[in-house]
Amino acid sequence: MKIGVLVFPGSNCDHDTYNVIDAVAQQPVTFLWHASEDLQGCDAILVPGGFAYGDYLRTGALARFAPIMGSVKKFAAQGGPVMGICNGFQILCESGLLPGALMRNAGLRYICKQVNLRTETNDSPFTHLLQRGEVLQMPIGHMEGNYFCDTDTLATLKKQDRIAFRYSTPAGDITADANPNGSLENIAGVLSEGRNVLGMMPHPDRSSESILGTADGLKLFQGLIASLQTA
Repeated sequence: MKIGVLVFPGSNCDHDTYNVIDAVAQQPVTFLWHASEDLQGCDAILVPGGFAYGDYLRTGALARFAPIMGSVKKFAAQGGPVMGICNGFQILCESGLLPGALMRNAGLRYICKQVNLRTETNDSPFTHLLQRGEVLQMPIGHMEGNYFCDTDTLATLKKQDRIAFRYSTPAGDITADANPNGSLENIAGVLSEGRNVLGMMPHPDRSSESILGTADGLKLFQGLIASLQTA
C-alpha cells in the first residue's frame, strides 16, 4: 500500500496530511508534485488544503489544469480512492470529479474555528468505520467554503446518498446556527457517483491527534486504509 499527497505551489497542509499517514497511521506515503503526471503506483490520492497557485483566479480553477490532475482523473475513473480536503475539495469540484461549487462564505469573511459534523452516510471507503448520525469535531479554515449546487444536483445527491457530512450542533441537529459558511443545506462534504471520491471542507488532517484538541479526523484515514487493506 502507498498513499500519495499532492503538492501544488501554495499548498500549506500537504505536510500535515503526510504526517497523519506517515507518523500517526504509520503507512507508506509519498509526495506527488503538481507538474508530474506520475502517480508512482499509489493506491489512494489525497488532495490537501492550502492555496493552490495562490487562489489568484478562483479557488481550484488553476490547479485543475496541473498535469498531475489529468492522472488523478484517470485514477478516479478507474475506481481509485481520492480525498480532497478544503482547497482539495475546491480543486475536485473545479476538475469535475465532484458536483457543485464552493463560493465565498456568507458574510464574506475568512473563518477558522472548530465545527461539528454529522455523518450522513457510512457507505464509502472513507466513512465506513463511522455510524450514520455520528458527530465528529474538526476545524475549518477557509474563505470559500459555501457549498452550492443546482436543484437537480441536490436531488441526485440525496437520492444516491452522496452527502457525506453536514454541519451540525454537538447533538447532531442540523440548524442555521450550526452552519458556519452558508453552505446549501449545511453540506460539508460530498461523494462522487462512484463513491470513491470524497471532498470536504473541514480538516481531518488537523484533527487526527489528541494534542490538536480532537482526533476525530483520524477515523476517515483509518477507514481509507482499512478499505485499501481489504482490497
